[in-house]
Amino acid sequence: MTVTLITGANKGIGFETAKQLLDLGHVVYIGARDASRGERAAEILGARFVQLDVTDDTSVRDALVVIDQAEGHLDVLVNNAGILVTELDGPAALRAFDTNAAGVVRVIEAALPLLRKSADPAVVTVSSSAGSFWAVNNPERPEFNLPLALYSASKTAATMLTVQYAKSQPGIKFNAVEPGTAATDLTAAFGVGRPPEDSARVVVRMATLGPDGPTGTFQDETGVVPW
Repeated sequence: MTVTLITGANKGIGFETAKQLLDLGHVVYIGARDASRGERAAEILGARFVQLDVTDDTSVRDALVVIDQAEGHLDVLVNNAGILVTELDGPAALRAFDTNAAGVVRVIEAALPLLRKSADPAVVTVSSSAGSFWAVNNPERPEFNLPLALYSASKTAATMLTVQYAKSQPGIKFNAVEPGTAATDLTAAFGVGRPPEDSARVVVRMATLGPDGPTGTFQDETGVVPW
């Protein structure tokens, strides 16, 4: 069985990604900060729940211990947890990078020993084209007028982390994705977005590439995104 962990999976794109991977036969662990919400999501989907706060080192380590004891390995890690910060000051910067960038490092580092036990390990990080120099400097792109400096910068960091991990861990596929703007809690203030299940398909595609799939890329549903 393919064992998958998805962070921030009690709602939105993470929830829909879990649903689609379950349909493909994966054993899916719903990672969520809030135990009641995470347990409820897992119950609805028929998944397994593990308490996981990507900003807390102990929480992350404990979550991977739970998976290790139950499964002995991890095949797919989806770094989906993220926050959108609209303020622009020091504390806001720390919050944005702690979740969107440092959180990725915490989870990957804790998961590496289990991923190395997989025959075909893969890590997918949900990033954003809002962190692409190409997109934010292109007047024809919606990112050009997006006033989210800290969100964009932290997602640039997440994409670069993907590249660096792909280089340092050649036995594991690392890819970042732009899932497309989905109508979730993250985008509610902007009143935009498509159904989360559509965006989840992009994540699922990258999570199920197979042993000959690419690594170190940043892709959306049409292919590689310049950044």
